[in-house]
Amino acid sequence: MTPRDLVIRTLPAFGGWLAVAALALPGGSPPRGAAVALFLAAGPGAALVRICAPALGSRPAEGPADRDAAFDRHSDLLEQAMLAVLLSVCAVVLVSTVFIATHAFSGERVLLSLTLLTTLAACCPRLRATPAPGTPPKTRRTSRTPRTPRTPRTRKGSAP
Repeated sequence: MTPRDLVIRTLPAFGGWLAVAALALPGGSPPRGAAVALFLAAGPGAALVRICAPALGSRPAEGPADRDAAFDRHSDLLEQAMLAVLLSVCAVVLVSTVFIATHAFSGERVLLSLTLLTTLAACCPRLRATPAPGTPPKTRRTSRTPRTPRTPRTRKGSAP
């Protein structure tokens, strides 16, 4: 893992801990509100999208027939950004609902819980990408002669 990958992986968790540290600022200060709002809007979702990114990118984007070369890249970035925001909002609503249902709701608890969730997601490995249905499997053979099917190998003394 390169240092750049490590920074990208831990950036949402760092933003969460920065938002938790911003709670020490006075109640109505703009830096406190900006740090908390920015983290709640994109932090947990960005960590979850990072885990799912290879699986999301395994199927190519579909677009117009006369698309430019950068269409796939831009549509993937837009998809990941929107998914990060929507997953963050879903996580905030879900965690808030759990705390409301247990009569333990407070903004600090929600923020701390989401920060811990984001830190845990930053430690998780990425999902593996599966090929799109209908895609031919990749082969390692480079020769153009077809391969003859082999009989399965059996252990000595067992029936074929």
